[in-house]
Amino acid sequence: MTAESLTTELKSEAYRLGFDLAGAAPAMVPPGLERFRRWLAAGYAGQMGYLADRVDAYEHPRHVLDGVRGILMLGVNYRTAEPGASGPGRGKVSRYAWGADYHDLIHARLRQLADFHRRLIPTAGVRGVVDTAPLAEREFARLAGLGWIGKNTMLVNRKLGSWFFLAALLTTEELVCDEPIEGSHCGSCRACLDACPTGALVDAYRLDARRCISYLTIELRESVPAELRPLEGDRLFGCDVCQEVCPWNRQTPVTAEKDFEPASDTNPVDLATLFALDDAGFRKRFRHTPLWRPRRRGILRNAAIVLGNCPTEEAPAGLGRGLEDAEPLVRAACAWALGQYADPSAQDALHKRLAVESDREVRDEIEAAFENE
Repeated sequence: MTAESLTTELKSEAYRLGFDLAGAAPAMVPPGLERFRRWLAAGYAGQMGYLADRVDAYEHPRHVLDGVRGILMLGVNYRTAEPGASGPGRGKVSRYAWGADYHDLIHARLRQLADFHRRLIPTAGVRGVVDTAPLAEREFARLAGLGWIGKNTMLVNRKLGSWFFLAALLTTEELVCDEPIEGSHCGSCRACLDACPTGALVDAYRLDARRCISYLTIELRESVPAELRPLEGDRLFGCDVCQEVCPWNRQTPVTAEKDFEPASDTNPVDLATLFALDDAGFRKRFRHTPLWRPRRRGILRNAAIVLGNCPTEEAPAGLGRGLEDAEPLVRAACAWALGQYADPSAQDALHKRLAVESDREVRDEIEAAFENE
């Protein structure tokens, strides 16, 4: 089978399976490798140590699939509804997390595409990956002609904007590569840089993840720095601001994928109910959604910060419950949040907790909260 016919067949099958974008790139050292190394050296990855731990593996796709010669880069549109109004006591969730876990859906399609490839060439080595392998996906997507890397560091496509997931099918067979997208089509636009709530976009094409709300609400495993908490606003999980203001996202199509439709309780989320969830309840509600990643402790920490930023009459009861949680991370966030309330019940809960609290960080948060009285 020729490289041309294999590439054509794989792309056709990818579209049949429901992928919205498909382009072929060579297996090579990614052009942005040194920039990635400098980004890590600057400390911008924060606690995402898994990136630095595997930095050498990013040097070439052969570390993902031995003998790889070609990469079929794929995109899946996830734009569905518009964000619902958060309102009092409710928290925003990033669009990509409104429905089912995209990993499950895309992995299933990749397995079918890999099986199709093996039927065409039984001796081929094939592997499908979705953002968990050490592969510079955005770099290879650009090489495959799927888009350019925007000033907000997202891959941008002329048709889909940046509302799409990336995936890759690596093969030991040669593919006919598409023309790469050279340069950027962002022009002089600064919308994403100017709109970032925390100033995480320190410059065009450079993100300090330590200040990014998506990092703070999803990847960070400890307390959010006090100076950044008010800047999170009503965002419970992730942040779409830099995408929402991007001109390329204004006229993008809506996906037909039903699994990405917002669940009734994720766009937005009622925060008070979260504090009533034990581990089993949290698992039942979020296990097969992206909100599972920060686990219960991370989501409750985030919920407390939102309720501290956006006080409601009903919130102190839920925060008071969180102040008694087994997780110190949750108790600390609830202490900070209760410190934003003048409600006597909030102060009473803090005083009672301080009398029995043994964790130093939680005690510090309670004592700091009293300073707001």
